[in-house]
Amino acid sequence: MIKIDEAIIVEGKYDKIKLASIVDAVIIITNGFGIFKDSEKLELIRYYAKKTGIIILTDSDAAGRKIRGYIKGAVGSGKVTNVYIPDVFGKEKRKTKPSAEGKLGVEGIDVQTLLSAFEKSGITASEGGKRSDITKMTLYELGLSGGDNSRELRERLQHSLGLPKQLSAGALVEVLCTMMDSAELARITQKIKEEYNGI
Repeated sequence: MIKIDEAIIVEGKYDKIKLASIVDAVIIITNGFGIFKDSEKLELIRYYAKKTGIIILTDSDAAGRKIRGYIKGAVGSGKVTNVYIPDVFGKEKRKTKPSAEGKLGVEGIDVQTLLSAFEKSGITASEGGKRSDITKMTLYELGLSGGDNSRELRERLQHSLGLPKQLSAGALVEVLCTMMDSAELARITQKIKEEYNGI
């Protein structure tokens, strides 16, 4: 498994499952054209584009090109790398019939071809150290989820870190893992609690 610093943008959950088996990275799903109406997710993608850079890896069909173009335009500033999969005709095992254009999507492309697509785009494994140890349980233990004032505390944390306001707990964990470990998160959270001792 290779570690990649940039966040990878894919179309669907099966693309994410496929990628997660070969790369250690933040993977964000657009839910196909759902991204056109999902301002929260777009804000998260913009954040990553500025912070770590993003990799857009959509299918090689017309829909994939449209989604890729939309994200590239919506991100504006920030680092965007396009990774393209080749046109491979066929159908994914879980589908009853091929896609409209008869091409395999990201989920249907073999691992070696995917890794080669990353290499061709100049994406290489990160030299970064071990993965952060922050989990949803960490948020709970620090009072950032599951408590009476958790939402307010989370919003203050996100504000202090320059993160988008509307993040799900899962998205917040992924973002925090790119920034720090649990010890540092505990320090920052404690500081916020002291500043706003009503929390």
